[in-house]
Amino acid sequence: MKRPGKVGLTLSAPYIIYALTFVVFPLLFSIYLIFHRWDGMSAPVWIGMKNLDRLVSDSLFYQSLLNTLQFLVIQIPLQIFFALIFAVTLNSIKVLRSFFRAVYFMPVVVSGVVVTIVWLQLYSFDNGILNNMLTQVGLPPLPWLVSTSLAMPSIAIMATWKNVGLYTVMFLAGLQSVPEEYYEAATIDGASAVRKFFRITVPLLAPTMTLVVILSTINGFSLFVEPFVMTGGGPLNATLSSVLYIYNQAFSFGHLGYASALGFVFAIIILVAVLVQRKFLETE
Repeated sequence: MKRPGKVGLTLSAPYIIYALTFVVFPLLFSIYLIFHRWDGMSAPVWIGMKNLDRLVSDSLFYQSLLNTLQFLVIQIPLQIFFALIFAVTLNSIKVLRSFFRAVYFMPVVVSGVVVTIVWLQLYSFDNGILNNMLTQVGLPPLPWLVSTSLAMPSIAIMATWKNVGLYTVMFLAGLQSVPEEYYEAATIDGASAVRKFFRITVPLLAPTMTLVVILSTINGFSLFVEPFVMTGGGPLNATLSSVLYIYNQAFSFGHLGYASALGFVFAIIILVAVLVQRKFLETE
């Protein structure tokens, strides 16, 4: 086996430099900070396991984790349901399919901050569009973002609207790989559209479904922009996500060592969640 020549090393050098600078070094430095107290200005101070000890008794971290799990429980089923419905609808459209696919996908490529600002206007208590619609039919306005029980579901609905286009395209790609002969045979046997959907479409979309659930979980765990812009983690920390809590510890309070410990534990939680999902969702 020949060793890579100078040309190969030269061509791969940009990627190696990128990986060392933006992947390897930050990872090793974050592990280093777990055992230090550092405010970003003075020299790091060795404190051993104190950051991890603090994390174990940090009730606010547990609350942020529960808030994130609440977001996932609401968002993942909503995304799967609407993405699958939209994909089936688009798959049945023969005219302007590419146009409608682009329309559904457009919110995905729009900046999260822009989408969040738009939805702030929709959720506004005094003059928001949603509350104006409620008052038009004689219903009282709802405190979408200032109620501890409504704030996180409201954010989950907004995040679903933004991201559903991505999973719609993924389901649509899966649907187009299903042989048409299966549906024709089911039609000859007298199967209804609902029966064909649950007996043919859903089982054959199982690999795509697994991918969608895993990606939705990873994206949901990274919830940050929406609560940061819309609520700042309030009211009463009801929308404080884990990533937002880590951000606050690092950049608002200057606890970079503790933030590294939080991030390390949070990464392990995400890894375990994804492995459990793969265990139960993947089919041989």
